[in-house]
Amino acid sequence: MTLRLPDKLPAIEILKKENIFVMDETRAHSQEIRPLKIVILNLMPLKITTETDLIRLLSNTPLQLEINFMRLKTHIPKNTPVEHMVMFYKDFDELRNHKFDGMIVTGAPVETLEFEDVEYWEEVKGIFDWARTHVTSTLYICWAAQAALYHFYGIPKYPLKKKMFGIFRSRILDPLLPIFRGFDDVFYMPQSRHTEVHREDIEKVPDLQIIAESKESGVTVVMSRNGRDFYLTGHLEYAPYTLAKEYKRDFGKRNDVDIPKNYYIDNDPHNKPLVTWRSSANLFYSNWINYYVYQETPYNIEDIK
Repeated sequence: MTLRLPDKLPAIEILKKENIFVMDETRAHSQEIRPLKIVILNLMPLKITTETDLIRLLSNTPLQLEINFMRLKTHIPKNTPVEHMVMFYKDFDELRNHKFDGMIVTGAPVETLEFEDVEYWEEVKGIFDWARTHVTSTLYICWAAQAALYHFYGIPKYPLKKKMFGIFRSRILDPLLPIFRGFDDVFYMPQSRHTEVHREDIEKVPDLQIIAESKESGVTVVMSRNGRDFYLTGHLEYAPYTLAKEYKRDFGKRNDVDIPKNYYIDNDPHNKPLVTWRSSANLFYSNWINYYVYQETPYNIEDIK
């Protein structure tokens, strides 16, 4: 596909080495095509890693996408160079008068806090509300999924005794939905979280539909407003070694983190990870872009409402 990315974004060179075609802004301007505008609110601490993971998945479509990155005014990232944030990210105030065909809101390392205790909660709530009238379809990932479900529907989150950590098999509950077109009956999703949402709370809300679920990790994907919002409790975007890095980071420092389940070959952390989620991740994002963004968004982007 064609991805329109800011010139000099680190992900460009990383993905070119993976034989993924991307296009910088200079070359993209020579094509007379109305690209789909995607905005990513990146709340993860390692911004460049998350940018690369998401762009890798968004590359799997023949459509031209223009990627924009949003930052918060009420939070200063500690693990990403200031120069990177200034060069590639824009404040919400700079973007609030624009409309977007699609939006992705990532997870954040604040899930053990009450939502109201998160320093940027008020700003995030405002962005969630804005997306409802300025974006055709939005993906909320991990903490963002819990936060949006709580903000819009009052769905609480519950602490886990042990971190939900590993690769878990999910069953598709509505296989006729376009988001699951081409899927098998089951798929695998990485999970890395200390909290969860409960099926019984979600089922009380008529506007919410649980569309994928795991016996081990619980609710996997929730949909609302006919696909204008998707809530993913895990991380389809994770690269093969992301869970390994998290395990190495926490090993010996926390007593609530075990070896990631169903992840290493023979369940041995000395072995390589067994990647079982890559094809489903690519298909999920491709279906989202095609059926819920491209097919639903108006040609005149200002008509989004």
